[in-house]
Amino acid sequence: MLFRKHKPQGAYDRENKTPMIRASICTGEQVAGFKDIHTGAFEEVMLIRHSGDLAEFKERYGIDEEIKKMY
Repeated sequence: MLFRKHKPQGAYDRENKTPMIRASICTGEQVAGFKDIHTGAFEEVMLIRHSGDLAEFKERYGIDEEIKKMY
């Protein structure tokens, strides 16, 4: 399959998932996504290169609170 189906943006399961940033200690790379509360699985959504990317992620999904980082 050449192209993946894109999930509709702007909505996520607020009861079962929490927004998180996964950061690499070694390289400093940061990826925004959602962590499943029950399984601990992390779903990557977008790469964070600068503060504008983080602002776009928060705006796209309607996130007002501070996003936690996991290393």
